[in-house]
Amino acid sequence: MRALVVEDELRLAAGLRTGLEAEGFAVDVALTGTDGLWLAREYPYDVLVLDLMLPEVDGFEICATLRTERVWTPILMLTARDADTDQVRALDTGADDYLTKPFSYAVLVARLRALVRRGAAERPAVVTAGDLRLDPAARRAWRGDVEVQLTARELSLLEFMLRRQGTVVSKQTILDHVWDYDFEGDPNIVEVYVRRLRNKLDRPYGRSSIATLRGAGYRLAVDGG
Repeated sequence: MRALVVEDELRLAAGLRTGLEAEGFAVDVALTGTDGLWLAREYPYDVLVLDLMLPEVDGFEICATLRTERVWTPILMLTARDADTDQVRALDTGADDYLTKPFSYAVLVARLRALVRRGAAERPAVVTAGDLRLDPAARRAWRGDVEVQLTARELSLLEFMLRRQGTVVSKQTILDHVWDYDFEGDPNIVEVYVRRLRNKLDRPYGRSSIATLRGAGYRLAVDGG
């Protein structure tokens, strides 16, 4: 397992290298954000340990850049801050996990092994289908360069369908995930919200991204219609 440690504190970086190598990792170390970003782009690491506060380029920017460039190496963020806003921002930017300094070394190794088992699966922070884009964290959607105003439920339905683009999803499956298992209202509410998405995201732009398959459900086109 090959790990990249991006940490500007020399003693901590050296300690991480020694400890991880003892656990069977092959470890590269970068002391600046610029070097860390370059290495993460150039080499196929199994996991990345990324400090938040770095010289030149901070951890948030590195993480966001890698995800934008479709580099899906699992990222564990290290931070000296314990503010909820920093943790939320790290995860929303594309990090897979985080630890607050000082941390337990045993916990760090266990979390890295868990991330390695999970692998470098594609998990973009912004979900797209053609020129249809959704930022779930910011709760914003766009058709091309035009931002489209959607309600909370419309955003939830759009996210559900974007994450299953190209796949037929039944009305009941949508109800179970976008509403909840205890929903006892009219199941035709799904049709109402699909119609709303079409009216906001498709018809004004001459598109037809959401297809109805009678008796089966709905399918969002992978090219965004």
